[in-house]
Amino acid sequence: MSKEKPDYHDADLILRLYEMRREPVMREARSTINSQFWPQAWDDVLAVTKSDHPLNPAFRQTSSYWEMAFGMARHGIVHADYMAENSGEAFFLYAKMAPFVERYRKEVSTLGFRNVEWIATECAGGRRMFEIISARVKKILESR
Repeated sequence: MSKEKPDYHDADLILRLYEMRREPVMREARSTINSQFWPQAWDDVLAVTKSDHPLNPAFRQTSSYWEMAFGMARHGIVHADYMAENSGEAFFLYAKMAPFVERYRKEVSTLGFRNVEWIATECAGGRRMFEIISARVKKILESR
């Protein structure tokens, strides 16, 4: 990380990312993935990667958006802990995917989820956020 604390430029980028999240197609994709994608096994993850799966467009849009956004943090463009504090929803998707990421990278995309994994494991704020949200996702998955 190139600086100790976030500044105006970090805030500006986070606000721009927030505006992108409000775009109607993106908002629908996020809503769909947050409410309908609950992988219990590898086959659930593999299925959503197929172009004929009904959740595929939402999965691709949402996962690629968060990878782009967290890539800015990983490369020092935006303050990583500040980004983590303002992007809890991304950890929600990653918590669903985390048990399958290693296999996902072997069979689907070698670079998949690398930026969100970085922020969830290498940044103090990201680790805290991921811990909180993954516990929530675990409870939801157990109740299904």
